[in-house]
Amino acid sequence: MKANVFTSAFIVLLTLISCNSEPSLQKYFVENTENKDFITLDVSPSILNVDKTKLSPEQTEALNSFDKMNILAFKTNDKNQAQFEQESAKVKSLLKNPKYQELMKVGSGKDGASVSFVGTDENIEEFVIFANRKENGFAVVRVLGKNMNPNNIMTLMSVLKKSNIDMEQLKPLQQLVK
Repeated sequence: MKANVFTSAFIVLLTLISCNSEPSLQKYFVENTENKDFITLDVSPSILNVDKTKLSPEQTEALNSFDKMNILAFKTNDKNQAQFEQESAKVKSLLKNPKYQELMKVGSGKDGASVSFVGTDENIEEFVIFANRKENGFAVVRVLGKNMNPNNIMTLMSVLKKSNIDMEQLKPLQQLVK
């Protein structure tokens, strides 16, 4: 009986310790999945429709390092400009977390894009692309994988050229670019 009480108390303690209330990009995605002002999309590597038998070993390795992409987009209109500013500021704030290492930034002011990553140079767990434009809205793209590195990403770009992208998976984003 004592062992059961001790085990139960230990499990509750571990649960409380592991619950992290700190804001994160992942939590932001989850919180806004059902929000009508956002478009969410999860994209698997199958979107590429590539013939794996025609890939080089380096291309196969790069493709295997890619698990999925999560896309969260906010489309602006005349009525939600203030919300756009708030949500955009939230994402920018989340990306200031030291775990996100910025690779590059383009644009200035209200329009622009940035590419950041989580991990080390040789073992990247996540790439984050954030693009915003006041007239259209913003999009946050999380490219998740294992053992990704900058070379894999460049190689993956060459795989994209050989792919026959399944546009059906990207249909929800069409309303953002209209």
